[in-house]
Amino acid sequence: MFIRLLSILFGALVLGLVVAAGAGLYLFHHYGKDLPDYEQLADYQPPTVTRVHAGDGRLLDELAIENRIFVPMEAMPDMMKQAFIAAEDQNFYSHPGIDVLSIVRAAITNLRNLGTNQRPVGASTITQQVAKNFLLSNEVSLERKIREAILSIRMERALPKDRILELYLNEIYLGMGSYGVASAAINYFNKSMDELTLDEVAYLAALPKAPSNYHPIRKKEAAIARRNWVLGRMLEDEVITEEQAETARAADLEIHSRDATEVTRADFFSEEVRRKLVKQFGDDQVYNGGMSVRTSLDPELQEIARKTLRDGLISYDRRHGWRGALGQIEFGEQGWAQSLNELPIPPSAEPWNMAAVLELDESEARIGLTDGSRGRIPMSELTWARPALENQAVGAQPSTPSDVLEVGDVILVEALEAEQTDGESAADNAEAQEESSVQDYGLRQIPAVNGALVALNPHTGRVLAMQGGFSFAQSEFNRATQAMRQPGSSFKPFVYLTALNNGFTPSTIILDAPFVADQGPGLGKWRPSNYTNRFYGPTPMRIGIEKSRNLMTVRLAQTVGIEKVANTAERFGVFEHDVMPTLSLALGAGETTALRLTAAYAKLVNGGKEITPTFIDRVQGRLGQTLFRNDDRSCEACRNVEWNGQAPPRLPDDREQIVSPGSAYQVVSMLEGVVQRGTATTVAQVGKPLAGKTGTTNDYKDAWFVGFSPDLAVGVYVGFDQPRSLGSGEAGGRVAAPIFRDFMMDALEDEPPIPFRIPEDIRLVRVIHETGEAARGQGGQVIWEAFQEGTGPEDRRRITTDGSILAEEPTGGSSVSGGDSSSSSNGSTGGLY
Repeated sequence: MFIRLLSILFGALVLGLVVAAGAGLYLFHHYGKDLPDYEQLADYQPPTVTRVHAGDGRLLDELAIENRIFVPMEAMPDMMKQAFIAAEDQNFYSHPGIDVLSIVRAAITNLRNLGTNQRPVGASTITQQVAKNFLLSNEVSLERKIREAILSIRMERALPKDRILELYLNEIYLGMGSYGVASAAINYFNKSMDELTLDEVAYLAALPKAPSNYHPIRKKEAAIARRNWVLGRMLEDEVITEEQAETARAADLEIHSRDATEVTRADFFSEEVRRKLVKQFGDDQVYNGGMSVRTSLDPELQEIARKTLRDGLISYDRRHGWRGALGQIEFGEQGWAQSLNELPIPPSAEPWNMAAVLELDESEARIGLTDGSRGRIPMSELTWARPALENQAVGAQPSTPSDVLEVGDVILVEALEAEQTDGESAADNAEAQEESSVQDYGLRQIPAVNGALVALNPHTGRVLAMQGGFSFAQSEFNRATQAMRQPGSSFKPFVYLTALNNGFTPSTIILDAPFVADQGPGLGKWRPSNYTNRFYGPTPMRIGIEKSRNLMTVRLAQTVGIEKVANTAERFGVFEHDVMPTLSLALGAGETTALRLTAAYAKLVNGGKEITPTFIDRVQGRLGQTLFRNDDRSCEACRNVEWNGQAPPRLPDDREQIVSPGSAYQVVSMLEGVVQRGTATTVAQVGKPLAGKTGTTNDYKDAWFVGFSPDLAVGVYVGFDQPRSLGSGEAGGRVAAPIFRDFMMDALEDEPPIPFRIPEDIRLVRVIHETGEAARGQGGQVIWEAFQEGTGPEDRRRITTDGSILAEEPTGGSSVSGGDSSSSSNGSTGGLY
């Protein structure tokens, strides 16, 4: 009887096992037939952040959908791997993809917790989490768990354990925008993974289940408790000692933001780089490919560019008056502070503060700020705020604060630095001490005008700095690359270059007299005029560009041939599209951008060599392979060489020669005269060899100054986004040149005064500035003039009224304006390009 009962039980057990096996096989077949291809994970690379760096290595930008830094398994610290295994899957290296014991343990725990508010305990292995994150959805269902388990078992058969762990540690989300452990190490502790301490590693390992539940600041106690639990698991796994665990448990949880000194900001530049990367590599590679991009940006020059352009736009804007408060608030029962804080601050107001006017008296305005503090605006900071009128005109200068402000006005202000005073200290006078405790502020307004500044290396074309407007937060429109504007007189150097390249000299005499041209049927006559509305008679070519004489320039273009001028503009890349070869082109009638025009000027100072403005030096893939290199010249002598103080190897110069070095230098010399004696004498305050040209378009709509030192080309543009007059007299010399001056003052502060390099085919001759004749003891301002071989001051061709050329020029001088009366000598011992 017993044997029979035992046989029945054994048969039932076997039957149960068969049924269970059959059910398992059915489940595997049913839920496993449509699973995604897990073998793709063998070559899978997680989406990782593309990091953009400045030329000195500082981080400029990060481009990503998920902020992740990919780290190969072999580069992952052992302590990091052990911490996550201890916290998430202690049997990772021994289970087949699912951990049966953990599942049973979790099931028992969940049965015990039935009827309580406790969250169900999970038992997912690291492999299961990889399967879910990469190949499945986050759906909470039994079916998904079965599919996850089946997929995990299959993955374990196809992939090494280390590969699965590598995918997990680079994919897992750990809060604060961090995907992967490397990104989390930076975002939480400002460290690379190998710099983390044990307590920091344990905290990161505590985060995968629910990062928001263990926030290091908002839920610090829970975060420390979870960290210490991880340390306990690591001690249980014998990967750390009791002493290490105790030391780590005693450590406070301190978060450190990313070091700001290793990050630089150049929003307009970064956006230009982003657009170029997307165009070349596509969205997926840029946002998911984990590239490393080295750009040409010089952070120090960029900061100078940002500040000087901003200051220049503010300076112009203040000259044209106060346009009024941002708005008005009623104090009411809630008080001014609450009312003020309910208003949005303009995005371009940084770093200014928003304030409300609380009281006014004869000498100052009392204000309240968003943080509840109070201050004052002295009358001396309000005198600029004349009322703005139509056509950039202004009203009378205010005499009291009430002429500018009203109680309740919402305005922008900037804190002023306290002035040092002599005599009796504030401590000796209670009233003075009380007064000195109130912070002084200046009244500010966001400029309505805008502009751009570009700086590049004239020998390589590398863009070193670019500020495309007053504020990127206000408008992402880049006036350096996207604003198509007429260059006005800043185009004139290319007219004079064309003439010099066709046998004329800086001493060629051009008649400055009325000019009339027929524009065609029904278009009437074109009658250009000089800025001064005066005529100066026969004048040397040099003075024509120094003083920016329109009539001389047009007559020269007619004589040389406007088609040749257009060809010069094309070779120098001044305009994006072909331009009509009409005489108005000589005065800058085409449209260009600040970047294009600056690059064209750079080709003058580099000796007439072709360059292309570039923003990106090199792009590397996530594994370090070079995907793009801007300078593709080969240098065998640069490879595997130990440096012992020897001179660097010389790289081949493969730049195209687009104009003769002699002609290019003659233009440089004349543009140096623009700074020394012409329309941009304010630039001479820098005290270094500089050259450039002002530019102003019809009705003062655009103001330019483009120029250079021997090794730095800079272009400045100022104008309204919807073109309109800047105001009478607001020419390039007044608006743009001071910005160029201030930029160069800071950029070249620590640089020696390097003279412009003189090519071998140029000889310098002393001439009378006013006439262009060789200096032989007669009166007048004497300068060194640049002549190409075979030419000299004795080559006195003269352009007459109708554009014809006379072979000889009568001696005895000409009736010309003499410029300023200061003497200038441009001597040089020579030099080579």
